[in-house]
Amino acid sequence: MGQENITQKRSSGGGGPGGGLPTTTANGGRGRSSTLLPRGRQLHKTFNNIKITILCGFVTILVLRGTIGIGNLGSSGDDAMNQNIIEETNRILAEIRSDSDPSDPVNEPESFFSVNDTFALGPKISTWDQDRKTWLDQNPEFPNHINGKPRILLVTGSPPKPCDNPIGDHYLLKAIKNKIDYCRLHGIEIVYNLAHLDKELAGYWAKLPLLRRLMLSHPEVEWIWWMDSDALFTDMVFEIPLSKYDNYNLVVHGYPDLMFEQKSWIALNTGSFLFRNCQWSLDLLDDWAPMGPKGPVREEAGKILTANLKGRPAFEADDQSALIYLLLSKKDRWMDKVFLENSYYLHGYWAGLVDRYEEMIEKYHPGLGDERWPFVTHFVGCKPCGSYGDYPVERCLSSMERAFNFADNQVLKLYGFRHRGLLSPKIKRIRNETVAPLEVVDQFDIRRHPVQGSSKSQS
Repeated sequence: MGQENITQKRSSGGGGPGGGLPTTTANGGRGRSSTLLPRGRQLHKTFNNIKITILCGFVTILVLRGTIGIGNLGSSGDDAMNQNIIEETNRILAEIRSDSDPSDPVNEPESFFSVNDTFALGPKISTWDQDRKTWLDQNPEFPNHINGKPRILLVTGSPPKPCDNPIGDHYLLKAIKNKIDYCRLHGIEIVYNLAHLDKELAGYWAKLPLLRRLMLSHPEVEWIWWMDSDALFTDMVFEIPLSKYDNYNLVVHGYPDLMFEQKSWIALNTGSFLFRNCQWSLDLLDDWAPMGPKGPVREEAGKILTANLKGRPAFEADDQSALIYLLLSKKDRWMDKVFLENSYYLHGYWAGLVDRYEEMIEKYHPGLGDERWPFVTHFVGCKPCGSYGDYPVERCLSSMERAFNFADNQVLKLYGFRHRGLLSPKIKRIRNETVAPLEVVDQFDIRRHPVQGSSKSQS
């Protein structure tokens, strides 16, 4: 569901990241593969294809003549012409199959993946911070802070077509209901996207053009928060401590030791992360996106990522691996504004959490956000919307049902209800009606009793 990352299944050699991603020289077109042939050679190939099409037509005529028996009427001159046609056909076939051209340079050195020459999300913007500040000054009715809190826009989405598995649409509905509940309780705006804004950046990469477009279209928003459709809020009380990130522009769940010592492909997770609406973020998107166009570029980038990131299976480039590679290979350029968060679960891997919900209910309370009561439970490797996945679909669906009901109980509590069990969609009354309803609201409304963070260090 959404743009998920593939679960680690096997290890591969993981050396340190090198420079750019090797490929052949590009012609500089937007969204084009960097393996395009020079124009002269393209024309040469085109003419050869035309020739062989015509010659194949002649050969077909010759075969038909022999088949219907009129070949005997021909002369020896015809036989000579036929032989010439066959020889010319063989020559052109050999030339095309050799994949060589007289104008090709000999021993040309390999060039490298060029960010500026292969792909761009849009026109280069270099004055966004000042432009945005001017816009905010001119439009005071759209403040970027409300009641002292930065304005947040939560962004999520799913493919534009129905799920392969019909029940997947039901769980997409539950997932967006869960996000709407959280956003409603915490004064966060939300966008649900069903469109591919750039066909070349489909799949894992669809979030990038969407994030850029929303930044530019909503200058009043201070933080853009991406969340995969298969990630659920499971702590409806916890709030992200945004003041902690005053000096940072990207907040993503991750572990520095996995990132810099092991260079692991799961050192961070892009299923849930925050981008500040600023020039730095636009520049990072510009540097990140060129690894993602469908076709040869994405395939070649995937080979480089697998070779440089520990444990990464061999598959085409995904956005998470590409971000890790980018932050490692250009650490001085980007890392001082990146916060790898692990004091709470901005991303919580579902397999180690969903079976512990009853224990959490018994021992702890919402508002902690960490392993005691996870802020986000992310169903990495589950694809109930698709026709494949890394885990049995039955296990995924039952686990998603438990996560949804675990979170939904926290919302229903305000109204005096709860689910009969974590696997049951049915609810039961837990509180009688009262003639003093506002007193009950004050007691049970989670908006009035936030418990930010955990007892762990938030530094």
